[in-house]
Amino acid sequence: MNIEEMNVLVTGASRGIGKRIAEAFALSGANVVLNASRESEHFTNTVREFESAGYSVMAYACDVSDPEAVKGMIKAVNDKFGPVHVLVNNAGITRDMLLMRMSDEEWDDVLSINLKGTFNCTKACVRSMMKQGFGRIINISSVVGLTGNPGQANYAASKAGMIGFTKAVAKEIGKKGVTCNAVAPGFIESDMTDGLSEEIKAKYLENIAVGRFGTADDVANAVLFLADAKSSFITGQVITVDGGMVM
Repeated sequence: MNIEEMNVLVTGASRGIGKRIAEAFALSGANVVLNASRESEHFTNTVREFESAGYSVMAYACDVSDPEAVKGMIKAVNDKFGPVHVLVNNAGITRDMLLMRMSDEEWDDVLSINLKGTFNCTKACVRSMMKQGFGRIINISSVVGLTGNPGQANYAASKAGMIGFTKAVAKEIGKKGVTCNAVAPGFIESDMTDGLSEEIKAKYLENIAVGRFGTADDVANAVLFLADAKSSFITGQVITVDGGMVM
């Protein structure tokens, strides 16, 4: 399929990387479903922005950690656009804390959204993908899932879990014309990085081979490639978009 023929669901699409991924698909002519965990000012503004640009877009707020809510979302997508062709599991949260001080709630919240949410959305979409003989599942993991990071035991575990999930699913569904890959962003420019001191930024840049931070466009371009027919022989892989920070 060409991208302009695809129905694309992007979770966690109200801002940041998720929003840019959704916009990249919309610019390519796809029907794009924007998901956020709840109605918010960011989500409303993003939806209005997409509609004003003339994109073919649908908005649906739901908690991806709730399997029944996810089923409701997929039914609504089917009713409006038809089956999902591309699923981008981008929804994610952080609850950073040193392990000894991390609460059960901080652990459970991160695993529920980041990992169980990926499971719920993939399970809800994969049957129709296999039936139609085409599908692209793209999980947004993180280099932290490969390297770990102090104070992020919960986040690192969830992102590493997404990588294992990606590989298992790829082996299950590959013969049905459905691929499953992960994109692992490195240090991406964001509101968070804007608040860092120049000293801290310089320290991070020392470990990035290309000498700059990444952008949301860098991640979106990788996702678009994995959705394209040109990537049909790539599955079960982790594409690190990190400027050579992790080698």
